[in-house]
Amino acid sequence: MAQTSGSALSSMYETAGDGTSSGTVRLNSSGRSTQDQSAQSTATQTGKDVRKRDRYVPGEFEIYVNKLLGIDLKDPEVIDQLKRADLDQDNPNLYLLRQQQQQSGVVTTKVISPEMVIRRLGYDLMLDDSQQQRGLNGDADGPRMAPADYLIGIGDEIQVTAWGSVDADMRLTVDRSGRITIPRVGPVLVAGVRYGDLNEVVRNRFGQVFKNFQVSTSLGKLRSIRIYVTGFTAKPGAYTVSSLATIVNALVRAGGPSAAGSFRQIELRRNGRTVATFDAYDLLLKGDKSSDRALQAEDVIHIGAVGPQVAVLGSVNKPSIVELKPGETVDDVLAMAGGVNAVADRTRVSVERLSERTDKRVVELALPAQAKASVVNGDVLRVFSSVNTAIPQYKQYKRVTVEGEVAKPGEYVLPPTATLPDAIQAAGGLTPQAYVFGTDFSRESVRLAQQENYDRALRDMETELTKYATTQRATSADEATANAQRAASTERLVNRLRAVRPTGRVVLQLETNAKQLPALTVEDGDRLLIPNRPMTVGVFGSVFNGGSFLLNDGASVDDILKLAGGPTRGADSSGTFVIRANGTVVSAKQSSSGWLGFGSNLTGLQALPGDTVFVPEEMNKTTFIQEAKDWTQILYQFGLGAAALKTIKN
Repeated sequence: MAQTSGSALSSMYETAGDGTSSGTVRLNSSGRSTQDQSAQSTATQTGKDVRKRDRYVPGEFEIYVNKLLGIDLKDPEVIDQLKRADLDQDNPNLYLLRQQQQQSGVVTTKVISPEMVIRRLGYDLMLDDSQQQRGLNGDADGPRMAPADYLIGIGDEIQVTAWGSVDADMRLTVDRSGRITIPRVGPVLVAGVRYGDLNEVVRNRFGQVFKNFQVSTSLGKLRSIRIYVTGFTAKPGAYTVSSLATIVNALVRAGGPSAAGSFRQIELRRNGRTVATFDAYDLLLKGDKSSDRALQAEDVIHIGAVGPQVAVLGSVNKPSIVELKPGETVDDVLAMAGGVNAVADRTRVSVERLSERTDKRVVELALPAQAKASVVNGDVLRVFSSVNTAIPQYKQYKRVTVEGEVAKPGEYVLPPTATLPDAIQAAGGLTPQAYVFGTDFSRESVRLAQQENYDRALRDMETELTKYATTQRATSADEATANAQRAASTERLVNRLRAVRPTGRVVLQLETNAKQLPALTVEDGDRLLIPNRPMTVGVFGSVFNGGSFLLNDGASVDDILKLAGGPTRGADSSGTFVIRANGTVVSAKQSSSGWLGFGSNLTGLQALPGDTVFVPEEMNKTTFIQEAKDWTQILYQFGLGAAALKTIKN
């Protein structure tokens, strides 16, 4: 070993023991070298090259597909809410989009969540702006182990550790000549060396100076390289990335393909020729990253134009817009959408073709026979739901609820042709206290029809009342006050009527002593309530003492009214009616003999268990003074007319 001056020796190494070089040599490791600090400064500066990705702009086909679902991506309110949802990635459900549509004069509100918007497959892969905000130097592309075939380059940091006859722990940066300089050992050419061979190269160089030692090398901070992303991307241009970056890292940095860019035609170009082709669907759908190549300085990633696109809607695991390659079929498209879900109708799928928009436009394909049918650009596939698929009533099993006076009340599933007596039998039959005549039978389809008709009648009534109110003229302050009170009362009445909801009850026309229900075929959702036999009759309205009264055998409705004290002076006796336990109504006016008729058929009408008798209040009541005033006015006008005629005659 050559001798060195004292001052140089103190700066190059330290001796152990007696100060000679025969002991363990400690090489100088005074922090990072100037080259290392310069590289760090450069990396820090380049780390500021962070680009904020613009908001994704949907293409025309995406706008068309969402329009089919009632979502207008051109609506400023929808666009604004989607921007807000993008800003709050932690809770995208926080923002709901509301659209108002005018239909038949009724304003309805539709609630839309961002998850309902149909996007291109792969859209969400390129949205992680947080990665761009972390800067470079490994963190931007995620910390990972350098592969054995990684080539050492200018700017890489090499950590060298030695022990034995030499003690060293150094962090050295590869300079522009491709070398690292080790104190006492000298420069070592490492640029272009495989990472797997680095340890052997450094060991051989140490062996030229020292003996009886061990050396370990590893990579510290890595160099940054410049690459280019071109073609149909949101942010084309040059990017500074880690030397370990791959095609996927670069795509994420650039925001991925734009609405006009392809996820399946991505090329890696190096030195003027294409060295690899990347299909992002292999990664998205299969988890296959084998075609994701490592990047080198001055590489170009070119994103081609989008290929044919097809939308998949309905009962699939991920409704989306997918990009096609030549030869792909309906089966391939469904697989790209994650396959059909658990409630899908696996026997058919509809295809809406833009190319046939002037003809039949929508066709239906049978599955699996036509699963290999071809699809073309602009097709919209819809997978139907078995839940919503209607089948004939005679094939459907029915879910029916039976309550009340049966042996085993509960919910039962009955065969397609089951009837009401079958439902009673399934529930164990009637109890001795069952009152069949008073059965409450409700049906959901009837309730929906009742609600629709009720709403229509209510709208018609509101229209008539509004017309009447607008045509009223007040000639005095008292009349104006009366009109205002009348309008307020009308509004309260309409609000009360709007709160009423039909029950869907179906009146069963049974004999009073019926022992079984009619053989009516049941429907899904039917409800049967068999009450026990009541012993009372209710009397309400304009009577002296309303309430429930014990029913005696042979008693008539008139007898029950007498128990309640009879109608009051302000009652409308001619409007009295009886609601039977089975839902039918018997009115006193049903037997009136005209507009001067005062008779009714309630005098001899037999009262039945569960009846409710209602006596309404007279609405158009006038006092004797008011009637006398009116008749006086008539006679006065009549007298003036007679006097005038007599004068003319004379």
